[in-house]
Amino acid sequence: MSEISNLDTVFVLLCAVLVFFMNTGFALLEAGFCRAKNAVNILAKNVLVFALASISFFLLGFGLMFGEGSAFMGLSGFAPAFDGTDVVAAAPANLPLAAFFFFQLVFAATAATIVSGAVAERIKLGAFMVFSVILVMVVYPIVGHWVWGGGLLSDGFHDFAGSTVVHSVGGWAALTGAYFLGPRRGKYDADGKARPLPGHNMAFATAGALILWMGWFGFNPGSQLAADAGPVASIAIVTNLAAAAGALGACFFAWARHKSPDLSMILNGALAGLVAITAGCDVISPLGALAVGGAAGMIVVMSVLLLDRIRIDDPVGATSVHLVCGMFGTVMVGFFATEGGLLYGGGAELLLAQLEGVALVAAFVLPVTSLMWVGLRATIGIRVDEEDEHIGLDISEMKMEAYPADVSHQGVQAPSSRPSTAAAPAGVPAKG
Repeated sequence: MSEISNLDTVFVLLCAVLVFFMNTGFALLEAGFCRAKNAVNILAKNVLVFALASISFFLLGFGLMFGEGSAFMGLSGFAPAFDGTDVVAAAPANLPLAAFFFFQLVFAATAATIVSGAVAERIKLGAFMVFSVILVMVVYPIVGHWVWGGGLLSDGFHDFAGSTVVHSVGGWAALTGAYFLGPRRGKYDADGKARPLPGHNMAFATAGALILWMGWFGFNPGSQLAADAGPVASIAIVTNLAAAAGALGACFFAWARHKSPDLSMILNGALAGLVAITAGCDVISPLGALAVGGAAGMIVVMSVLLLDRIRIDDPVGATSVHLVCGMFGTVMVGFFATEGGLLYGGGAELLLAQLEGVALVAAFVLPVTSLMWVGLRATIGIRVDEEDEHIGLDISEMKMEAYPADVSHQGVQAPSSRPSTAAAPAGVPAKG
């Protein structure tokens, strides 16, 4: 048994802080991509989700994910005391348990934060909070146990830093949330054609995306769980190249399609490249990272357009970035891994393992999160009513505006003086 390393501990904690700072990136990106009348609500969700995740993962999630138990879930290590008495089978020997816990906590919170953007501008805050607790306390840890805790997918399936464990889990929850909530009021016309609902602050969105890009240098290299100079440096370079290729791939693909570059697509393209490389950043070469990231950048543009065609309203593109590109990147390990990848003469074994893992996670998370949304809709409700959505969630739920001196209810009539609201477009639910 190796001794605890002070250097490894400091490195992992610093990486965890970088991942924690990604909450700032998510908050700015989501707020910028959405309308000003919902900015406070979105910012509040991004603060609350980390607070909820911290307690939920501590009480139950960490034990389900890393405790001793079955191939399905852990059954020990709940509410750890960090005093040497906790039974956590999958904890690395070179780190104090508390350091390992904190690193895993920020990953769990990331999975829940992904959902926030997809359900923005029409979800009840209380429903989002309840959903986040269940996701972090039960759903995410079970999948994490399968891959990183010695469970069902621990042999053969490769997901180094979480393209599937973190991003696809959050992405499936985001997709089901967007579906069961229905599109925002006015998003689609009577013929089902999408109408633009522009975000209010692209500077926020850009700053958020760049913060997320920076945070990924904690997300991926930190998953080495040790200050191993060579692997950590290589992972950082591969991560950066995939992000750069994703931004350019999305830029040029959108430019060719729409005759102009689209900043929102460029930002999501960079994130798509990051999500896609996360599974294989330790086994994919720099050239492979360019291929995977560039393809992910183009795929995210196609996915955003496809979801609009089928009337899945995701205001920030979270489903396309995290679910679609998370699955894509996980499968690409089967092609681009320098050892065992199909393009490197490794045969189909790794590719089949990757496909099996993606399918198994989908088969679990898709129905479970669907049942969660249906249950919440039938009990406390998940969607604000038409009037509150029209006013904006800042006033109706938060009783506060993001820009009171600048907007001062500009363009929004108070509910007491506004004429009765016109019927929402077909397919848009009025209440949760």
